[in-house]
Amino acid sequence: MKNAFKALQDRFLGGASPSVPCEDSWIGLREEMIEKQIRQRGVIDETVLAALASVPRHEFVPPEYLSRAYGDLPLPIGEDQTISQPYIVAAMTAALQLRGNERVLEIGTGCGYQTAVLARLAKEVHTVEFRHRLATAAEERLARLGYTNVKVHCGDGTLGLAEFAPFDAILVAAAAPAVPPPLLAQLADGGRLIIPVGATENQELYLIQRKGGAFITKKLDACRFVPLLGYYGV
Repeated sequence: MKNAFKALQDRFLGGASPSVPCEDSWIGLREEMIEKQIRQRGVIDETVLAALASVPRHEFVPPEYLSRAYGDLPLPIGEDQTISQPYIVAAMTAALQLRGNERVLEIGTGCGYQTAVLARLAKEVHTVEFRHRLATAAEERLARLGYTNVKVHCGDGTLGLAEFAPFDAILVAAAAPAVPPPLLAQLADGGRLIIPVGATENQELYLIQRKGGAFITKKLDACRFVPLLGYYGV
């Protein structure tokens, strides 16, 4: 299993893939994060784990939190937003079951870390951030790190991006009062939507799959995210 993981990691780190710092200390911290925080909690999709191993999480946190970049916790990124806990990023990404040819919509770009992980696994990623400053910073950061298959949009993510629909997968990185209808409408047949739903103190992570005109909903786990802003948010 470790050999398979190493092969995937080498593929992500080589060739035309985005460049990442190769300092042994950062690589070691990422590998420790994956083994102790993620694999041991049941996320065992080797492709997802290799993608996480290739994304330099320390590039996405503010300088004052650099020493905690690979810790088992979310971290502030400004404007009352956070970079999600590594395990949550891994679990949500694995639930989408990406295989490399998908068009993905992300709602809540934040610092762009989850975006970068999705970009490793999908053909095309569109990500929407409500706050202009965060959107601009994430766009610059992702471009600097070489993620060429990402398009950052600033706007109301609860409305989706109808002009680019349908999407094979949609990931919402903020908690909605209910699932926004436009996101369901923009999900491709067979596509998957993962979204936290609920109030601040009582949120559940839902996985929704579209099958024709029907939507099959599965409750995954309790969670805690910042509120989703916009017309169908708060």
